[in-house]
Amino acid sequence: MSGAEPIGTLEGALAQAEHLLATDPALAARQAAEILATAPGHPLATLFLGIGRRLAGDAAGALEALEPLARSQPNWAAAQYELGRAYGAAGRHEHAIAALRRAMELQPALPGAWHALASELRASGDDAGADAVCTRRIQLAARDPRLLEAGAAMSEDRIPQAEALLRRRLQEDPTDVAAIRMLAEVALRLAQNVDAGNLLARCLELAPNFTVARYNYAIALHRQMRSAEALREIEQALAAEPRNPGFRNLHAVILGRIGEFDRANEVYAGVLAEYPQQPKTWMSYGHALKAAGRQADSIAAYRKSIQLAPELGEAWWSLANLKTFAFTDDEVVAMRRQLERSDLSADDRLHFEFTLGKALEDAGDYSGSFAHYAQGNRLRRAASRYDSSEVTSHVRRGKALFTPAFFASRAGWGSPAPDPIFIVGLPRAGSTLLEQILSSHPSVEGTMELPDVISIVRGLTERGARPDGPKYPEVLASLGAGEFLGFGERYLASTRIQRRSGRPMFIDKMPNNWGHVGLIHLMLPNARIIDARRHPLACCFSNFKQHFARGQHFTYSLEDIGRYYRDYVELMAHFDEVLPGRVHRVHYERMVEDTESEIRRLLDYCGLPFDERCLRFHENDRAVRTASSEQVRQPIYREGVDHWRHFEPWLDPLKQLLGPVLEAYPDVPRFDPAPQE
Repeated sequence: MSGAEPIGTLEGALAQAEHLLATDPALAARQAAEILATAPGHPLATLFLGIGRRLAGDAAGALEALEPLARSQPNWAAAQYELGRAYGAAGRHEHAIAALRRAMELQPALPGAWHALASELRASGDDAGADAVCTRRIQLAARDPRLLEAGAAMSEDRIPQAEALLRRRLQEDPTDVAAIRMLAEVALRLAQNVDAGNLLARCLELAPNFTVARYNYAIALHRQMRSAEALREIEQALAAEPRNPGFRNLHAVILGRIGEFDRANEVYAGVLAEYPQQPKTWMSYGHALKAAGRQADSIAAYRKSIQLAPELGEAWWSLANLKTFAFTDDEVVAMRRQLERSDLSADDRLHFEFTLGKALEDAGDYSGSFAHYAQGNRLRRAASRYDSSEVTSHVRRGKALFTPAFFASRAGWGSPAPDPIFIVGLPRAGSTLLEQILSSHPSVEGTMELPDVISIVRGLTERGARPDGPKYPEVLASLGAGEFLGFGERYLASTRIQRRSGRPMFIDKMPNNWGHVGLIHLMLPNARIIDARRHPLACCFSNFKQHFARGQHFTYSLEDIGRYYRDYVELMAHFDEVLPGRVHRVHYERMVEDTESEIRRLLDYCGLPFDERCLRFHENDRAVRTASSEQVRQPIYREGVDHWRHFEPWLDPLKQLLGPVLEAYPDVPRFDPAPQE
């Protein structure tokens, strides 16, 4: 290659060398050396030679090329940057810091330079200097036109455009922590919480002092139900900014998630003393006060929220959701006025529909009440992607997998711990009452609807999403004893944050776990499993008129609820056949009619001696975090058993879907046998 050859030949060789840096740096270095043999001293070829040697692990060879290049090109930022990287690879941190600082003086936005400098400062023991570099990088990013454009797109809810801009920026500089944080915020907006968490973990790895990113990371962890980690991250953020109201609010929410309601309420009270004009914070405060059993204070907090924002439908629903609260005629008029507004958000509107349904039900206007419940459900169902056929498929495939032989061949697997008591079934079937009764026993601690089994299932589902992998639950057939032991130990470890009393047993009342009884049995064979069951029409309609804060998407149409209840009964009947006696069933109506006998049966199943305190469960002052929190603080009342009959004229679609399940209750109809492979 000579100077007389076409420049395109040289450019092609340089382009090839640059391309090889990403895939085969040693070959890139040889290519650069060949270019220099015919074009001695060529700056770009020399730069590629130094980069290739460094990436191939030859720091001394890299410096041999880059030191003279940096002397001859003192104002070339890229040469100074690569010299700094080579000094760092050679362990000469002071020289690396000087070269990198020079590179940043020449080109402040040079990709990777800020991260490289911070890394070298940390390597030299200067953590404060590294933090200062990261902070300065973040400050400069706030003025970056590309990030400003992405921020504007996010504020205008143009999420695809924002994501494209941020990904383009990160292709240029993968270490731009401001862009990484913003991309994570996009993921949070799209409910891609795992992706957001991974991005933010990388962001904090690059910039440990990036407090806003740490706050975002706490949000991502909280949404993944990783409460212990979320608490650790938000408390670290608060250590940096102890008066930040957003950080304090999230701290209170996470404390509530793990049952630390006294601490949560202290945080809310402190925030609201300084920032009293925050309607949503008052509402959250009301939720925490309600769970702690402070009903009067809870009502006052909800009323304050409504006073500040009369259009906030969720605050009105929060009053209705106390179940024991009665609206005045004036309040009903006020809610109707809100529904007449053309600018009311869809979320506020559906909350008002559910709330008016409850208010009119209490007033005895069952026709008007059902109309509002139906409209609220239509609005909620329209925003849902729920597909009832997926649940039906899960049940059929579970019946095919979980045979007596399947369980017999895996006997003794899993963790032997007898601690957990799982209460499964449908929401609104009496599970909170059972939890209150059991947690009144001195050997049992009540917790909440724990997400930990669902988290394990989510991981198994992701494993089954691979093209060549079996889906859940079939994937369970491919797992060994060690993996089920690991699942059991993981469950016990992740739920430990919920256990504070030292009692030997604890309750997990996540109702949806009925779909995972097979997994629970395999990973925790000595755990108790209680099926809380209620009359199909009473249970299904109670779900229909309940607006859930999250999940339970099957509850927003009578048809979906009917199919779900039928599928649930079918799978539980299958476990009765293949694991006789493994699951203890409690019918709500029998508990109401013969409370003491049912409690004795329940305690016998759990291996617990009878205790009179279980009969006086309503005296238990523990925190309760479900819609039934106020009801279970009262003695059992029989009036609610047949209350659904007021709405029977509108329940024909539900009756048709339930079919034999309704006709046979409390017995179970004969279902088709499990499909054979």
